[in-house]
Amino acid sequence: MSEFLQRTIDRAATDRKTIVLPEGGDPRTLEAACKAQQQGIARIIVLADQAAAEASPFDLTGITIIDPKTSADKERYAKELYELRKEKGMTPEQAADTITDELYFGVMMVNLGAADGMVAGAAHATSDVLRPSLQILRTSPGTKLVSAFFVIVVPDCAYGQDGVFIFADSGLVQHPDAEQLANIGVSSAASFRSLVGAEPIVAFLSHSTYGSAKSPSVDKVREAVALARELAPGLKLDGELQLDAAIVPSVGASKAAGSPVAGQANVLIFPDLDSGNIAYKLAQRLAKAEAFGPITQGFPKPVNDLSRGCSADDIVGVIAITAVQAQG
Repeated sequence: MSEFLQRTIDRAATDRKTIVLPEGGDPRTLEAACKAQQQGIARIIVLADQAAAEASPFDLTGITIIDPKTSADKERYAKELYELRKEKGMTPEQAADTITDELYFGVMMVNLGAADGMVAGAAHATSDVLRPSLQILRTSPGTKLVSAFFVIVVPDCAYGQDGVFIFADSGLVQHPDAEQLANIGVSSAASFRSLVGAEPIVAFLSHSTYGSAKSPSVDKVREAVALARELAPGLKLDGELQLDAAIVPSVGASKAAGSPVAGQANVLIFPDLDSGNIAYKLAQRLAKAEAFGPITQGFPKPVNDLSRGCSADDIVGVIAITAVQAQG
């Protein structure tokens, strides 16, 4: 286990939050729930058929099991969903049917304070996880954009914050414009400071460094940097930078002399989802990095996604991160 993850688990355990796991039909979710409960990371609620969960090989002692289809809160949650969505054309009957979906039920628990955060995605696509979150939680006050990042922990790495990075957006926003990219950078810096506990140093990445190439994509990144500086004038950020210039001191000194970021970056902002998603998977598979996420930012309460290829231990890590977000 990495130092980052152990530190996150320790932080979560100091002020235990309640985290709901909607995918109780997936054995990885039940195994993760068991481990998180035993380690004292959070109070765990699993959404599942009661009999099926109890028949699993995992010790679910101390874990609350709720079946959305039979829950006593089903009618109350359906009424709340109808009130939130009636202007969009939802009927009471549709709300009553929709709330039995475990993802909608889980998000409503978070919305109404029955849980402090939710982790899902082991058995659902990202769009399925985030749709009810956007419909029910919406965005935090003053936040224009919900985006997603991965915490990347590279073993035996001298770059970043002792091998710890945030990669954004690597999970949600496909083709951010300059304003969206600027907001992703500022939000990711705040997430890095909160989760890692160190100063964020933000590089807006490109195939170009300081005008070494010219294209509309380079222009977008340069505009995003200018906008981010207006949004967060005290934040250490720069771009456009190639990846090596952003994280390798000798290359940064050569390609971007005088940059406050070059060679030191620990928050990497990718120009689009393609590059961000490819990069995190490369780091995970080739550098044997731990990759936690996609972690969302921009919701008033934390709802986090998982890769469908995740392990039970990956889920435990995201539970701990979600709990720390909820503490904030």
